[in-house]
Order: sequence, then structure tokens, then C-alpha cells
Amino acid sequence: MIGFVAGAAVGYVLGAKAGRERYEQILRTYRAIADHPMVQGAAGIARAKISETTGIGKKRIDADERRARPAYPRP
Repeated sequence: MIGFVAGAAVGYVLGAKAGRERYEQILRTYRAIADHPMVQGAAGIARAKISETTGIGKKRIDADERRARPAYPRP
């Protein structure tokens, strides 16, 4: 989603300077690249790796938090 927004913003700025036709051309090119199966596959791999990494990090933080808690309840 962030990539789309960034691409659209760049396309808008360049398109505004070069005119509507050039903007449409840039947007079509961006969409063709973003929709390509190889790009989609790479994005899926990246998303999975990020989820895996953040999941591991979250588990570590949760474990550290449990270890840091006192054994008795706070008043």
C-alpha cells in the first residue's frame, strides 16, 4: 500500500509537470510493473519475511516482559 501511494505521488508530481498524458503513461507503467507476477511474488516473499521477523521480535519482547514482571501483583 505504501508503495502504491509513493508511486502515485511520484507519478502525480512528474505528471503535473509533463501534463496529463505523461501522468497517465507513468501510472500505466507503474501498474504494469506492480501487477507483474514476479513483482507480486517478490512482494509476497518480503511480506512473509517481515511478518516472520516481526513475529519473532514480538515473541522476544513478550518473553522479556514476562521475565521483567514481579512475581507478586502490584497494588
